[in-house]
Amino acid sequence: MTSSTTAATGQSVIRTDLRDKLTGQAKYTADLKLPGMLHALVLRSPHPHANILSVDTQAAARLPGVYAIVTPFDVPPGKVAPDLAILDRRVRFVGDEVAAVAAADLDIARQALSLLEVEYQALPFVLEPEDALKPGAIVIHPEGNPGGNLVGGKPLSLERGSVAEGFAQAELVLEEEYFIPVHSATALEPRAALAAWEGDSLTVWKSSRGVHVDRATLAEALGIPPAKVRVVGPYLGAGFGNKDESRLGALAAVLAQRAGRPVRLEYSRQDEFVAGRTRHAARIRIKAGFKRDGSITAIHTIATLNKGAYLASGPGVARRLGQGSLYLYHCANSKYEAYLVYTNRPTGGSYRALGAPQGHFALETLMDRAAEALGIDPLEFRLKNQVRAEGQPGRRTTPPGQNIDSQPLEGGVPFSSNGLDQCLRLGAQAFGWGEPAEQPADPAKKRGRGMSMMIYRGGPGFASAAEVRIDRSGVISLVCGLMDVGEGATTVLAQMAAQGLGLDSRDIRLIFADSATTPNAPITAGSTATFSTGTAVVQAATSLRGQLLELAADGLEAPVDNLELSGGAVYVKGDPARRMSLAEVVRRAASDVLSASASVNPGSPNHIINSFGAHFAQVEVDTGTGQVRVLRYVAAHDSGRILNPRLALNQVEGGISQMLGFALSEELVTDGPTGITLNGSYLEHKCPTILDYPDIQIIFADVVDPIGPLGAKALGEVPAVGVAPAIANAIYDAIGVRFTRLPITPQRVLEALSLQRSAVSPPTTRSNRGGGLIADG
Repeated sequence: MTSSTTAATGQSVIRTDLRDKLTGQAKYTADLKLPGMLHALVLRSPHPHANILSVDTQAAARLPGVYAIVTPFDVPPGKVAPDLAILDRRVRFVGDEVAAVAAADLDIARQALSLLEVEYQALPFVLEPEDALKPGAIVIHPEGNPGGNLVGGKPLSLERGSVAEGFAQAELVLEEEYFIPVHSATALEPRAALAAWEGDSLTVWKSSRGVHVDRATLAEALGIPPAKVRVVGPYLGAGFGNKDESRLGALAAVLAQRAGRPVRLEYSRQDEFVAGRTRHAARIRIKAGFKRDGSITAIHTIATLNKGAYLASGPGVARRLGQGSLYLYHCANSKYEAYLVYTNRPTGGSYRALGAPQGHFALETLMDRAAEALGIDPLEFRLKNQVRAEGQPGRRTTPPGQNIDSQPLEGGVPFSSNGLDQCLRLGAQAFGWGEPAEQPADPAKKRGRGMSMMIYRGGPGFASAAEVRIDRSGVISLVCGLMDVGEGATTVLAQMAAQGLGLDSRDIRLIFADSATTPNAPITAGSTATFSTGTAVVQAATSLRGQLLELAADGLEAPVDNLELSGGAVYVKGDPARRMSLAEVVRRAASDVLSASASVNPGSPNHIINSFGAHFAQVEVDTGTGQVRVLRYVAAHDSGRILNPRLALNQVEGGISQMLGFALSEELVTDGPTGITLNGSYLEHKCPTILDYPDIQIIFADVVDPIGPLGAKALGEVPAVGVAPAIANAIYDAIGVRFTRLPITPQRVLEALSLQRSAVSPPTTRSNRGGGLIADG
């Protein structure tokens, strides 16, 4: 056993999965093979909206090597989501699932798909929420949806104080509309599932954010007891909050049951772009009122989100989009309304930080405009107006003793910790804010600087559980149902367990992401793993530590409070020669295994737990080509105590790099007349590469959260939130154009510069109070 004399947390230990991934030993779902395994493919709809009248399978079924076919006319009646049947007799976007086949190999499966004869009844379709909400628009989900295409039948509406009173007090009112298009996650690993039956019991290995949630979903869809379903999460090739929310596992399971053999179903790259889950397109109108001294009197935000064909995580996205405008700035009067609308586009679902990047883009670019109109430096404006440690003005509405929502509306509740002021000051100092951007020799290239700040939920999520056990040979195991989605959760949780047991994290065996062998766990989402499951891990490790010390106290003939546990042994303080190994301690127990479990409902009844950040960007705009280069980037974050510095740096660098595409190049384009996705490939969906990544400097505020486990808060999604507004604000500083539409592509830059030079303001532009141009692309 490895001896350790230093704390297990706060160290940049190597990721638990790094060796397997670097050497190619890591097995992803698509790498798994079972004897007799078949390969499945899905037939997808060529229509954006249609009823399926019939599917003739006879020719395909006669093809040698075809073992199973499933259609909407013979599928089990269950659903994998409230509005998503295993297969449906109505298709709702180009690429929607029509039927599936399982065959001996992929070539035969492709041939079988070509032999399926489908009769469609084409229906009218709508691609834009504004059209879907018009009277007389065809209803995309007519059953169980009395509100037509508006999810829930009415908008989400949240208000603190009175925005009407706030605007009446304002001496300056600014209003703007922003548009953010569909954005694909483009993970390297497409979704995949492998299903196998043994009698009436099902095992599914799949791309997953939560094996226990997937087990419940599959059991419900297939109409079998959850005890008969096992879900295993192999290595995941990037989650980004985006896996799975699809029919994948259920289709593989039905095909495997009918074929009597294991079946693997893997999305192609084009399938992933078209039928995976995307970031929601959003049209956001934001209005804010100000006093001449820079204080904010009211913020009113109205967001219309393009849900696409199915619900997925739409309500969560809609809610999180508004949290910045509700809570980032000190303001007594704030209102947020969200319209979540079905259309015949590919489905919007979970994607890193959900709706927060869209909402913060609108909020932080408008606040930059306000600072300019008021004659206040953008940094000073934010230092003056940032939400304070005591939270928002107003009164608490959550009942006493009940945990405070980590996305609150109410006032009168303080934060558990708030390092936003530190982030602003430390980031500005490192960046050299206030110093003019050095201009290049080439007069066609202009440089500018911009910034943004952000707020994000701090980690409390659903009920979480963990078990820590040690056997008579001294093997220590950490057992969690959680799924590591690529962010390194297993590494950090192992460190947290090791901290409580005085061990090196490498001494801990990890048992994760298997619904048959681990306690119930939620999906890995909302940046909750470290806080929520981590709290359970710390409690379980602390409890096991107590048991070990109690047993050792008898053997060492010393009181518990005179014992120390470190380096895989218990010893007497001041007399380390009197010691027992952990294996020797366990052998004094009545059972072969000593264990401790903890189940927690994470959060706080007295505090809001949020993470914060401030980003600073320097860009160079080539006015001849329209190309924007991010030259330098400083990111300052408050995520509480940093438990693994290298992994934390990776999270921030990865979030910023990923969102460069969101800001500058990525947009999933749907053809208006046909509903067809036009750029479903890496070649056409312009993701940034390593050549596009800037120099990134990362700073962590000196904050230890008193409620978070070992002082930690959320980090995984937070860096994605502030990238687009920081870059957009820097572009304005460089060329005097405020963009209200993403991505800010070279073509849009050139068009805006042409309008600027012509000094003509067309309907899509408005004169800014600060003297620049506002372009909506």
